[in-house]
Formats: sequence, C-alpha cells, structure tokens
Amino acid sequence: MWFCSLFSGSSGNCLYIGSDRTHILIDAGLSGKKIVKSLGEIGVSPKDIQALLITHEHVDHTKGAGVLSRMFNIPIYANTNTWKEMGGIIGKVKEENMRVIDSEGEFEIGDINVKSYKTPHDAVDPVGYSFFKDGKKVSIATDIGHMSTNVFNNIKNSDLLLLESNHDTEMLKFGPYPYILKRRILSDIGHLSNDDAGESILKLMGNKFMTIILGHLSQQNNYPELALKTVLSVLEDNKVNADRDLKIDIAHRDTVGTFFEI
Repeated sequence: MWFCSLFSGSSGNCLYIGSDRTHILIDAGLSGKKIVKSLGEIGVSPKDIQALLITHEHVDHTKGAGVLSRMFNIPIYANTNTWKEMGGIIGKVKEENMRVIDSEGEFEIGDINVKSYKTPHDAVDPVGYSFFKDGKKVSIATDIGHMSTNVFNNIKNSDLLLLESNHDTEMLKFGPYPYILKRRILSDIGHLSNDDAGESILKLMGNKFMTIILGHLSQQNNYPELALKTVLSVLEDNKVNADRDLKIDIAHRDTVGTFFEI
C-alpha cells in the first residue's frame, strides 16, 4: 500500500491511500481545486479515485467532498447518521455515489480491505478507518478526545498509523480561544493533545516496527516542532529509543506530506 497525507489539520483534512490497482481518499475538507492540485503532486489523477471515505461531518473533513464526487463521479462512503448531517455541506450527490457503511463494519475497495470503527468525538457518529493488504495494516486515528479501548483495539499492530497530536495543553489553556471551545477541545470527545499522543504511542508499541505520523495539528495551539519534541520526550522518559524502535513523521496542515510505501 501507499499512504500520503495531502492536508491534515484544523483548517482541513484529506488523506490518500492506494495501491497499483486502487486509489482512495479519506475526507475532503478543503476545496476540490486544492485537493486535485495535491493529488497531482503525488502523481495521482482524480479520475482514478475509486472512493472517498468520510470520518465525520465537520466541515474541515467534508468541504470538498460533494465537488469532487460531482466532478469525477467518485462514490462517497459514510454511515447513515453522517450522511444525514453532512448533506447541507456537500450538496447534491448522485444516488449511486451515496454509499452507506456501518460504523463498525468491513468492506472492500479494489484490492484493499477496509474496517471502520467508532471514535470518541463530538460529531453525530464519527469513525476511523484501518486498511489491510498483503499482511500490512494502515490506520487513521484523528479527532479523538481520548484513546478509547475501541480505538486502541482497532489501531494496534498497524504498520503505519496517522495519530492525532492536535494541541499543546498549555498553549490551548492560555491561548485566545473562548472558554467553551477550550472545554470542548480538552474533553473526552474533543481532540488528542501532544502528551496524549506520546502516551498512546507507548501503549501501542509492540514487537512490530511502526511508522507514526502525527496529524491534525492545531493552527493556533500547536506547531510541528513542539508536537514532535513533546512526543519524543514522553518516549525518552520511558526509555524508548525513537530512532531504533519506530519512525515518527509529521503531517502538515497546508503541504503534501511524505509519500510512504508500506
């Protein structure tokens, strides 16, 4: 499998996963024009996208979904409750391109097997996804207020994991956001902090070498160097050699990230 973060952050999210035969997008939270341009940067034609998977209805994950579906006849996959909530955001979609999935289900797109799982976030019915091919596993876990047992069980043993590292807690607490928004982000259905990401990686580490991509960084309450430094500090404090035991990368808000072959 191949994986690349096209955009990941509070201002918009879109991820690519594929193989020789299959090309999938996860979320489309920016304009269709920007997403098409980013696909071009990794050598993928939007005409070859076979599915667009939606994690939840928030606009930073759905803004460009309808446009892409209408322009390139792309099927959109989401659960029933998410379809009901995002209709006003994405506009009209062909009936045959409205694919309904279970929040906890398994299905195939081309030669890639997909498993959806429930996540703790303040959306109507949010999900994450894991992808399987030829004994390899790639997982997406962003927009999670805490590392729930269900999330952990679904993302463990991944070869590559995009994990939320949304905010620095102190930056958020003393930053400009209104109190009610700070409470939402810090809640169990908000977003995972840098420290939480580090602690989660510790629990996930096993015998398998993992590639971890820190994603969905806040524009106001985080920056890449701080997220990486915080996670590495947590690992080092627990005697983990990050250079030997795993690979850590950053998914950026407004630029295409590293292209991984798994």
